[in-house]
Amino acid sequence: MPILNKDMTLCISLAARPSNLGTRFHNYLYDELGLNFIYKAFSTDDIEAAIGGVRALGIRGCSVSMPFKEAVIPLVDEIEPSASAIGSVNTIVNDAGRLTASNTDYEAIAQLLDEHALDRASSVLVRGSGGMAKAVVAAFRGAGFDDLTVLARNETAGRALADSYGYGWIADDPAPGAAIIVNVTPLGMRGTDAAAQAFSDDAVAAADVVFDVVAFPAETPLIAAGRRAGKKLVTGAEVIALQAARQFERYTGVAITAEQVARASAFSREE
Repeated sequence: MPILNKDMTLCISLAARPSNLGTRFHNYLYDELGLNFIYKAFSTDDIEAAIGGVRALGIRGCSVSMPFKEAVIPLVDEIEPSASAIGSVNTIVNDAGRLTASNTDYEAIAQLLDEHALDRASSVLVRGSGGMAKAVVAAFRGAGFDDLTVLARNETAGRALADSYGYGWIADDPAPGAAIIVNVTPLGMRGTDAAAQAFSDDAVAAADVVFDVVAFPAETPLIAAGRRAGKKLVTGAEVIALQAARQFERYTGVAITAEQVARASAFSREE
């Protein structure tokens, strides 16, 4: 990485609980490509002031995580379709004081649906109703999936999410049978829920595709169960790498290869 200097371009992330994944991903590629950039994670209790700082200080790019994905919408100048489609932002680019917002989570999921050639006629069951679930459900709708059900214990959030995209909502696990099962909850995430499997073995056995957006660890209990059952897998590691790659290209204007994304993703996940 270049020695810190007055001409270095700064990109940041804003989150309630910043992780090291984005910091390692972006800085790895800055170093590999010889770019005079640096990336730093921050937390804040004042999102309005933080976004004002992005604008005033000429910070080039800003990744936005929970709980700020909706709060930043009135603070930017332009919202791209990827963010307006779901009312949620995860990326801000600063062009000479003009802030443009997008959602690369949505873009990454849409890309993975294509890359894995998922059958648009398949039945889909999505567990979760938070901000990331909105990106997932919207991406499935945008890709032409008509048979999708949102599974969420929170009736208000679950029903609202399903209704927004013309899908159904249920509160309890249905009988196994969905062809594509998608976990968009913390179940299986490193920490207190690390041992939890988001869908039963019977649901995995009945599915054709097992999709877990949990990125850390990449091999969640659900993904491990899908692998044992010989199912097609879509992992959270793929999602987070693709969304970060799209952020990187927006911030720097430099296109990167799949191999570079894979190397940066592997580096970002090292302990």
